[in-house]
Amino acid sequence: MIGDDAKAWVVHLACSKPKDLGYAAEVWSRQALARHVREHAVEAGYPALSRAAKATVHRILAAQPLHPEKIKYYLERRDPDFEAKMRKVLIVYQDVALRNRNRAAGELASAIITVSVDEKPGVQAIANTAPDLPPVPGKHPKISRDHEYERLGTCSILAALDLQDGHITARVEDRHRSIEFIGLLSDLDARYPPECTIRVILDNHSSHISKETQAFLSSLPNRFQYILTPTHGSWLNLVETLFGKMARSFLRHIRVQSLDELKARILKGIAEINAAPVVHQWKNFKALEQE
Repeated sequence: MIGDDAKAWVVHLACSKPKDLGYAAEVWSRQALARHVREHAVEAGYPALSRAAKATVHRILAAQPLHPEKIKYYLERRDPDFEAKMRKVLIVYQDVALRNRNRAAGELASAIITVSVDEKPGVQAIANTAPDLPPVPGKHPKISRDHEYERLGTCSILAALDLQDGHITARVEDRHRSIEFIGLLSDLDARYPPECTIRVILDNHSSHISKETQAFLSSLPNRFQYILTPTHGSWLNLVETLFGKMARSFLRHIRVQSLDELKARILKGIAEINAAPVVHQWKNFKALEQE
């Protein structure tokens, strides 16, 4: 008979990490936990568990229930001003939606342009070492690809998503330092009428707030207005949906023969999106309604 105190000991073990007990593993498997229980039951004072099988441990944990073999990810809000910054971003999205509705109703274009900006670093240029084999009806329904590949380097996509018309202003660079980011801001400055204020939703990346970038912004007073997302709040930036679209449409499974080819195909993919742009909208304003 396994008593409640013995079951509580098993639960306590399940709530600890195996690495803290001298093992290499980060999380328990049921088999590893059952083995540890059997090996240490007597010295812990629970001899009834000295022959505990994996099924025994499973039943003890299922009664809680506990799943120490699984990990559920959460986002810790490390920014003390998270709520205030989130609210500011959501208010901007509401303002954009209102301006877009007014423009659709025939009102004059707004003097404020809002763009969502971010970088997607580390896009890999990967080359095949053998040709892809096309599908063959009745024989091979899928493209066949050799498992081996060659890495040719990486690049970064710097993108600004226009929240009024869905147009993408983008650069593909080897790096994403201040100089590359200033290049993107220069492209935005050239694209929009000089009388407009360009409202930029972006994160607190070093290139966005560096001395070089601040000097550039100072050279164009009142041209750009920053709306900063909270730390670890990149999901609040609508441009992330654009990067997801790129990943699903033309970056997925991409193979190239050079880094330059990768850059050219990324720009071609962006041009294809711009040929039929989609206006990205934020639709969940519950955080504002709770105020």
